[in-house]
Amino acid sequence: MANFLFTGGTIIDGSGAPPVQADILTQGDRIANIGLGLASQPAPGVTRIDCTGLTLAPGFIDSHTHSDLQVVEGRTEKLHQGVTTEVVGNCGFSAYPPARDPAELRSFANGIFCGDDAWGWPSTEAYLRAIEASRTANVASLVGHGSLRIAVAGNRQGPLTESELCSMESLLAEALSAGAVGFSTGLMYAPGSSALTDELQRLCNVTAKHGGIYTSHIRSYFSGLVDAVEEQLNLARRSGGRLQISHLQAVGANNWHLQAKAIEAIEQARTEGVDVEFDCYPYVAGSSVLTQVLPQSALDGGLPALIARLRNSAQRQAIREETLRIIPWRWSDIHISSVGSERNLGSIGKTLEEIAIELRCEPVDAMLDLLLEEEGDANMLCFNQSTENLRASLSHPCATIISDGFYVKGRPHPRLHGTFPLLLGTISRQRGWLTLPEAVHKITGKPAARYGLKQRGLLKPEYFADIVAFRADAVDSPATYESPELAPIGIEFVYRNGQPTPFAN
Repeated sequence: MANFLFTGGTIIDGSGAPPVQADILTQGDRIANIGLGLASQPAPGVTRIDCTGLTLAPGFIDSHTHSDLQVVEGRTEKLHQGVTTEVVGNCGFSAYPPARDPAELRSFANGIFCGDDAWGWPSTEAYLRAIEASRTANVASLVGHGSLRIAVAGNRQGPLTESELCSMESLLAEALSAGAVGFSTGLMYAPGSSALTDELQRLCNVTAKHGGIYTSHIRSYFSGLVDAVEEQLNLARRSGGRLQISHLQAVGANNWHLQAKAIEAIEQARTEGVDVEFDCYPYVAGSSVLTQVLPQSALDGGLPALIARLRNSAQRQAIREETLRIIPWRWSDIHISSVGSERNLGSIGKTLEEIAIELRCEPVDAMLDLLLEEEGDANMLCFNQSTENLRASLSHPCATIISDGFYVKGRPHPRLHGTFPLLLGTISRQRGWLTLPEAVHKITGKPAARYGLKQRGLLKPEYFADIVAFRADAVDSPATYESPELAPIGIEFVYRNGQPTPFAN
């Protein structure tokens, strides 16, 4: 492996400390030395890289992603942002353990994974080996609760038998022993949405016993936000494990006041000794599968069962009425971001309100018709939160900043291409919500410590040489909701494990 000497740059080491002028010497995959004047010392066999005018930071860590398939495929969108490490398996979705019927796992996860009908691994260990060999990222994985349930009970909702619960505990323990870093739930996604608290407690206990982290897409970000956070805090109190609340926010204008109460509950739990933090992304809009708008009981049995219900007039009417009762968004807040067939490509980028006007029907009916025509294969981008709440969450000491990005067969959320440059540019340099060292810490040293990513997240001797160089006065993302795939600006180069990556600006 080649050795490098990065000279003349400004170092932000990932700890939150102020910037310093220093050189960095790497040997193989590690940082060998950091200090002034290294360029004047003889260093045979070392390639010198002039970093004058550049800021050097640890490779960024995206600790909440859904690139479970793409890290194996070698996609480079994250590298262009300076990301060298990803944590997959979030929100209850993981590519393992293998299901008795692989089609059930694919049907469950493909809306988030952007997968086809062919992916799969014969064992948990096989998937963990595959991500270890990724050409584009260092990858850590969580075990998804929904995937665990499908492995033992298929897409069936409701309480599990004692035998099934024991099987889930065993599968989780095996995965954690094999190298998974924790356990995730997606309690707004069927079938995990039907899990009783006792089921979750048993799995949290297993996770804590193995020293893993528990992350949760909680049961509600709407009017039930505070109760949903309290449920997770109680699970952590009883298990004694680490808890990470995923993408904390209050969705819908009528619920925006609840975010402060949720954060207050987290802060109170921390004073009691609960090891809890949260993560968030730097956008007011989120994205998900369109079926997220529905009552999740409509998905009992998976997407085929949903489609059958939508074809039954009485069952469709019941789903319609319940959707109207629970929906927190305005129809103008929900944009279609992808569909599975060519028939409805024209709907991409339009709101459900706009589609309904074109079809001369109610928005809820436009949505149900779209889901029926696409057999459930549709994604949405939805405007969720206020700018004031976004600033409060991003700047909170407990916040790690993430992309929550996933690929779609259409128009992705701009966070897939722009989260980290946007944080450093628009959020930090322009708006001043965070200092640059604070922003870097929230995407390097902080997530590395939170997820137990040893010897990553800091520029420090003996640590892995994951290094990103950027222009602090220019770095940003031009990606927008209308043009989400525009490449970042100001990222100059990225090294992972001491070697240059396929990305070069």
